[in-house]
Amino acid sequence: MMQKSVIPDVTTHNYIINRLCRTGNMEKADWLIRQMLEFGPSPNCSTYNTFLKGYCRINDVDKALYLLSAMAKNGNWPNRVTCNILVHALCKKGLLEDAVKLLEQILEDDNGVATSDLITSTILIDSSFKSRNMEHALTLWVEMTQKCTEIDVIAYNVLINGFCLNGDMNFAYGSFCDMFKRGLLPDIFTLNTLISGLCKQRKLDEACYILKMMLIMGIGPDQLSYKMIIQALCIYGDIVRATKFLQCMLKDAMVPGPHIWNVLIDGYGRRGDVDKAFLIRDFMVEVGVTPNTFTYNALVLAEVKSGNILRAYSLKQEMLQFGLFPDVVTFNLLIGAACNFGHVQFALQLHDEMLRRGYDPDIITYTELIRGHCVGGNLKEAEELLGKVQRSGLPIDCVPYKILLKNLRRMRGPKKHLTSAKDG
Repeated sequence: MMQKSVIPDVTTHNYIINRLCRTGNMEKADWLIRQMLEFGPSPNCSTYNTFLKGYCRINDVDKALYLLSAMAKNGNWPNRVTCNILVHALCKKGLLEDAVKLLEQILEDDNGVATSDLITSTILIDSSFKSRNMEHALTLWVEMTQKCTEIDVIAYNVLINGFCLNGDMNFAYGSFCDMFKRGLLPDIFTLNTLISGLCKQRKLDEACYILKMMLIMGIGPDQLSYKMIIQALCIYGDIVRATKFLQCMLKDAMVPGPHIWNVLIDGYGRRGDVDKAFLIRDFMVEVGVTPNTFTYNALVLAEVKSGNILRAYSLKQEMLQFGLFPDVVTFNLLIGAACNFGHVQFALQLHDEMLRRGYDPDIITYTELIRGHCVGGNLKEAEELLGKVQRSGLPIDCVPYKILLKNLRRMRGPKKHLTSAKDG
């Protein structure tokens, strides 16, 4: 076009700038705007808003704010979109006060004609809740409702999420009911937010009720809805009900990813039901979901808790056959199990294998080995290993010390008693 002396219009330029900003190519976008200023067409507010958003996307808010001042110099006054882009970027960085000051400045420069719109207010309310400043969030909400702003579902979602973040489920429910009074129907985000808040407070019956209500309202639960409930049920021991929800997902032709299967396997393993844990794994494979390292770690834990150390170790070998590699957790589980059964040499072999595979043992690894030495009565080796850990600079907690001190007292106690008897 340029070669034919045809100058593309501002819309074409804005489209190209938008593509450059989306790909993070800010230098070329900057060059193009400079060309527009020199040769035309002149950039408009949309041009600058796109450029601002590009800088905010790469977290360079300082350049975005500098660009704000450049807009006015070039005859483009910031509009609602400009304001919302910058307020959102500042709030995202936790700079709520700066966002409020910027908003006030823009409104003042607009001779008080403009007022904070729904999007701006919603952004500020969300940021206030996330900063744990509930009082400010509620003040903004009241101001927004008093100005008769047309409040939408997104604004209510932000309000409900804020209450859930602060653990105020009664207020969350109140806002949920208020939505209906205003003639607004909740969406999947509203209901998932309530489910999340209820699960965090262990109100699992209520969370399950919300899920049933979604079906009645014609809002199909998504992967996240089921994931939150299944995970919470497993954490708090209701593994049977969690499995029923998995069956509901599959009935609705919704195949979950490995995480949900792993949570269920772990749940059965922790309660000692190894057969059910493996049944879930087999079902997982049957529906086309490939087990990962976390799957096998859950199975290893199940076998370890049932005292089947050889079967647990065979799972590590099975992983390798399927192209999976054991991680630090796998080795720690096996080392801990070996130490529990007094097989310290085998535990040390596993430790050596970790090193050969390039894994860095953590404090759990060494705590298990120290405990293994103590169980075998090798206190000298346990003390030496503890000293080695201290010199390595590895972060260490109080557990290894407690294990060693407990066993030192137990070993030295009878000697002290015997000495006292001889003196008598």
